[in-house]
Amino acid sequence: MHSETSQDEPPAPDDAQAILPPPRDPVTAPPRRRLLADLTPLRTSADFRRLWIGNTISWVGQGMTALAVSLQVYDLTHSSFSVGLVGLFSLVPLVVFGLYGGAVADTVDRRLLGLASSTGSWLLAVALAVAALAGFHQVWFLYAIVSLQAVCAALNAPARSSMIPRLLPAEQLPAANALNSMTTTFGTMTGPMLGGLLVGLWGYQAAYLIDAVAFTAALYAMWRLPAMRPQREDGSRGRASVIDGLRFLATRPNIRMTFFTDLCAMVLAHPRALFPAVAVVWYGGDATTAGLLVAAPAVGALLGSVFSGWLGRVHRHGVAILLSVGGWGLAVAVFGLTRDLRLGLFFLALAGAADAISMVFRSTMLQAATPDAMRGRLQGVFIVVVAGGPRLGDFLAGTVGDLASPTVAVTGGGLLCVLAVTVLGLRWRGFSRYDARDPQP
Repeated sequence: MHSETSQDEPPAPDDAQAILPPPRDPVTAPPRRRLLADLTPLRTSADFRRLWIGNTISWVGQGMTALAVSLQVYDLTHSSFSVGLVGLFSLVPLVVFGLYGGAVADTVDRRLLGLASSTGSWLLAVALAVAALAGFHQVWFLYAIVSLQAVCAALNAPARSSMIPRLLPAEQLPAANALNSMTTTFGTMTGPMLGGLLVGLWGYQAAYLIDAVAFTAALYAMWRLPAMRPQREDGSRGRASVIDGLRFLATRPNIRMTFFTDLCAMVLAHPRALFPAVAVVWYGGDATTAGLLVAAPAVGALLGSVFSGWLGRVHRHGVAILLSVGGWGLAVAVFGLTRDLRLGLFFLALAGAADAISMVFRSTMLQAATPDAMRGRLQGVFIVVVAGGPRLGDFLAGTVGDLASPTVAVTGGGLLCVLAVTVLGLRWRGFSRYDARDPQP
């Protein structure tokens, strides 16, 4: 028996199209549920893909060089204080030139700035390799190279970060920042391990040479980018002012809150300086135990980036930042109460994962809610906060740990972080209402 429709003539092509549901708009269609990192930015933008691959390779090389320099300084001086000065010689130029680099990035072609600063970093890596091969071993030379590398990084980072919103649509920024977080964490973890192995096998020159070769990947990626002059609403091309950038930040509560919340985590609940003491006093361990404690947050951050596919479905970025920063503080506070090493490592890894999530949404909000003409300067502020906050946290944790106890410093700091971020959320309620679909600074 045939139905009536089977006896009718086939519909005309126009009718068939009317019967079928309309095609889904790839922009408005709900994102496919995923757990692993969203690789869409790597597939859709060849420029971002090259930039990401180049940065991944160069981060590993920089991690190798950072460890090799510290080892060489200690080999020359046999002084931990001299090794500590390496960090100081790196931090000061990074903070001082961070704001300046952001202003430059809002004035000139960001591609040219990124290319020039990357070339400077590459030449400094070559200088380290040549000096090591020639047997020129001077501490002052290593300090000078580290300082100049920090200057190049301070000029490069605002330019590179400001380019991303020009390479990708806004809905792909969380995925892109998760991929960038993966790059940073991977380089921070694997670079020092490879550096130590290379120095042990073939000397300092091996690590420096490989870093110089690796940096060519970042140079090539920057060279292939299109020109990227800042887009100003009035069409002017005058020099960007650092003061104007700070004034803009003072009138934009949502962007300002991204910095405040990060300072809550990094200043109040940053227990890294206590890990050597904690390893011995709490766990009866040694330097290996301290190394595990240092590595645990990085492992958690890497896992948080790898399993970041769900982040693209979150639109309330302000709420996500408050919860993740609060999660960091809570995990650190619980870590301070543990006396089982495996449990302690678990909570430190949990804190690292929360920090990675916070970083993704803070970076995305900064990129999406900031006008292109201001992105470089605010990225400069971002560098100052990211570089300076953990150092202040180390000082605070070490001071409280000596005056009271490591438990008070760690657990108290974690709880203070949770309290501070709660107060900030209640004080600026508009931050919780921030919606990525309508980014308001």
